[in-house]
Parts: sequence; C-alpha cells; structure tokens
Amino acid sequence: MLKNLISKALPYIPKNLVHVFAQRYVAGETLEDGLKVVEGLNTKDIWATMDLLGEFVSDRSRADAATQAALENLDAIHKRQLRSGISTKLTSQGLDIDDDFCYENLKKLVEKAKQVERFVRIDMENSPYTTRTLNQYRRLRADGFTNTGIVLQAYMRRSEDDLKSLLALKPPVRLCKGIYREDAAIAFKGREEIQENYKKLLNYIFDNGFHAAIATHDDVLLDFARETIAKRNLAKDSYEFQMLLGVRDAMRDELVKEGHRVRVYVPYGDDWYGYSIRRLKENPEIAAHIMKAVITRQ
Repeated sequence: MLKNLISKALPYIPKNLVHVFAQRYVAGETLEDGLKVVEGLNTKDIWATMDLLGEFVSDRSRADAATQAALENLDAIHKRQLRSGISTKLTSQGLDIDDDFCYENLKKLVEKAKQVERFVRIDMENSPYTTRTLNQYRRLRADGFTNTGIVLQAYMRRSEDDLKSLLALKPPVRLCKGIYREDAAIAFKGREEIQENYKKLLNYIFDNGFHAAIATHDDVLLDFARETIAKRNLAKDSYEFQMLLGVRDAMRDELVKEGHRVRVYVPYGDDWYGYSIRRLKENPEIAAHIMKAVITRQ
C-alpha cells in the first residue's frame, strides 16, 4: 500500500523537487554529463550502458534527431575509450511511425556501433511493442549484425516462449522483472511468481549458452543468480549484473568486489522529468528502493 501511495504522489511533487530527487538517478541533461558519470563508474571497474532519454516519438524529425544524438554518443564513447555501450528504445527511433523507418534508424546505430566496437541493447517497452521489437532484432541478425541484444521481462507470461523462439540465434539477453503496468491476463502480478519465472528464465538462458545480463535489484534474485553462477562455475564473460544509476550502490560495489562484471544504466537528456515520473510511477518497487536510498543514503 505504501508503495502505491508513493507512486501516486510523485506527479504532484513540484518539478524543482523532482529535479533534486532525480539527480542521483539521471546523469544530467547533456551528453557531456552522461560521459562524466561513465568515466567515474569506469574508475571503479564498473561498465555502463548510456541511454538518451525520450520515447514514444511520433514525428520523423524527432526520431532522426534521436538517432543522430545516439550516433554522436557512440563516437564520444569510442573517442574517450569508455567501457560502455548504448541502449535504445525503439519508439524513440520511430517504431510508432513505421517499422521500416524505425529499422533504418536502428540499423544506423548498430552499423556505427560495429565500426567502433560497441554494443547496442534494444530495450523492451510495454506489451504492444513486444513482437515488433523482437522482429526488429531478428532483422538485424538476418542482416549479419551480432553486436546487439534484447531485453525480456520476467513478469510477462510470453517471455518463456519468446526465449525459446530465439534459441537458434542465442541473443545476449538482459533479463529484468518488468516495469510497465500490464493486465493480469498477460503478466504475472505476484512478487513470488515473478521471482519464480525470473529464476526459470535465467536457468534456461544459462542452460542454452545465451549471454545473460542479470538486471535486478531484488535480493532474492541476486542471491539466486550468485549461487547458480557458483554452482555452474560459469565463465566471467558469460554473464554480467546490471543495475540502475543510483540504486543500491552498496550492493553494486559488493558485486564488483566479488569479481563479477557489473554494468550500470546511465540515462541522460532533457527528458529527465518525464523519465523520473514515468519510471517511478510505473514501478512502485523501484520507487520504494529509491525512497529508501534517499533516506538511508546507501
């Protein structure tokens, strides 16, 4: 109940207070802000994924501008030799406009990333985009690109079938619990059933030699992943842990000390307010983590 109260109250917080609140979780408004945060993380032996905020674009010029900004991001990462790739939401590349238009923008990013030896993670958005997002990934693979991967959400009932359908391609998979509000007919709702599905999917990923990006702040799942990695004696380059900027930094550092690769999602851009409100409202669990982090300064 408290989590829901927190999320419902967020849109009514004055923007200047949200800005103070968001500074820990968004690198800043400019590319330079994001690069500086990544440089700081790299000094702590932490990898990064940079993301220019913005989604649900319905104008071609805006989608083209977002694509150009992402290309500049890749150039800057390469120039500074940072340990970072990028992630992108396909609605920022024009998926709401036209699938082929979106694909051409996405292909530009992956081509550039290949030239500078970087990786592009295709983020997963809410359920109307799931099939279309996976199809965009399949098109890239058909065109010979391997420096890209997908995201699957453990709370989606379809994710097991999606994972099995990709077995021949074995994409690098970021496995997260899921943040969007979805109907119970297509998504698990209970915390324990989501955790159990996450474990099942992660075991399938490990069983079949996919690269796993274990994206969670949940202690139950973090403990399960570490125990499973140890039991299977998995190679360090076959998986990594992923966390959000500013969330559970103490746990992040603990994972690094244990010898695991950890990658932090570093969002930046002038859509910081929309990102903060949408993400915290959509995921009361993350809102609770952040509220706890603000209070305890972990």
